Amino acid sequence: MKNNKVIVTIVAVIVVVVGALVVFPLFYDKDDNDKQTAMPKSDVVDLQILCVGDVMAHRAQLNAQLQSDGTYSFYNNFKYVKEYITAADVALCNVETTFGGAPYIGYPNFSSPDELATALADAGFDIAITANNHMLDRGRTGLFRTIDVLRGNGFKITGSVEDSAEPRYAMYETGDGVKLAAIAYTYQTPSDAGAVAINGSVVSGESAALINSFSYNDIDDTLSKIDDAISEARAEGADIIIIYYHWGEEYQNNANLWQREIAQKTAEMDVDMIFGSHPHNLQETEIITTETGKQVPVFYSMGNFISNQRAETLGADKRKTETGCMARVFLKYDKQAKIVTDISMDAIPTWVNRYGGSGKYTYAIVPLDQNIESNESLATSGNLHRARAAWEEANGLLGIY
Repeated sequence: MKNNKVIVTIVAVIVVVVGALVVFPLFYDKDDNDKQTAMPKSDVVDLQILCVGDVMAHRAQLNAQLQSDGTYSFYNNFKYVKEYITAADVALCNVETTFGGAPYIGYPNFSSPDELATALADAGFDIAITANNHMLDRGRTGLFRTIDVLRGNGFKITGSVEDSAEPRYAMYETGDGVKLAAIAYTYQTPSDAGAVAINGSVVSGESAALINSFSYNDIDDTLSKIDDAISEARAEGADIIIIYYHWGEEYQNNANLWQREIAQKTAEMDVDMIFGSHPHNLQETEIITTETGKQVPVFYSMGNFISNQRAETLGADKRKTETGCMARVFLKYDKQAKIVTDISMDAIPTWVNRYGGSGKYTYAIVPLDQNIESNESLATSGNLHRARAAWEEANGLLGIY
């Protein structure tokens, strides 16, 4: 009996040892440890894309940002919105001025100090939109210098090029390796004999070839060119296509028929979202469902991000020029399947707080969010009631809350 027990014990030990040798490597083998225990990486990437409307620098703003040593600083303008901008995977802004060099002037022929570009980069913007009705305020020389200054501050550019052979889009790659292409176009003003006119002035053929512009009277031709640019961007590896239009009518609270028609036709192309500005007022938003079932968020006008347009300068009926928004699109992108699997939109309304006096104001873009009651610039200026009113109007108009 004793010998039998010994034999049973030996057999049991052998079974345990063999079992350990079989099982142990699956979990603890040093060479295979990472491969056996690591969780597979997800191919689905969450992205946040942020865009703002018109960045302008009127004469009063230039006076406000002039420093005692003769330089300019615009950092304080973006103090309260910077956290939102830097939180996005990619952030775009419409630079509705030029960096044409001194003398620096505001409306009607804008040329801003280079320090504005530096402050925009510091605020967290990645792509600068140059397609707008003030892009040629300093002519072709100013167009080139604007591109150079923006690129010198790390921006990708869409809306203008230095050589007509350059792509008509800006390509940006996120930290997750997703490529986004942004394509921006501005409207032309009517002219005789079919010449290209921007902001009421006919431009040379050489200049016209360097800017992305469209005529409302020949919109299908432009949409065909945009479709070609989309195809080129996709061929270069673009996963997401962003479209921006400088369109519509100034000081209108709602998109017109042209905007809606262009948005509908653009959505049916291979695009993922549409941003717009120029009216200087916020306008409504919507999600267009295409014939294939794709959902395309549209912001018809993001209003002014910063300017000196306001009730004090334009009259009480133009008070909505003080309000803009940080438009946001949230999406999930499946890198393996190469498709957007989910998309949604929202916006953080903003209000330009101007206060002080003696010809030198302080300008601060205030996010109209849950912290509005504690915003220090509103407390200092006594303008909290105006910001509250702007918040209520913006929320009602945007219609995405």
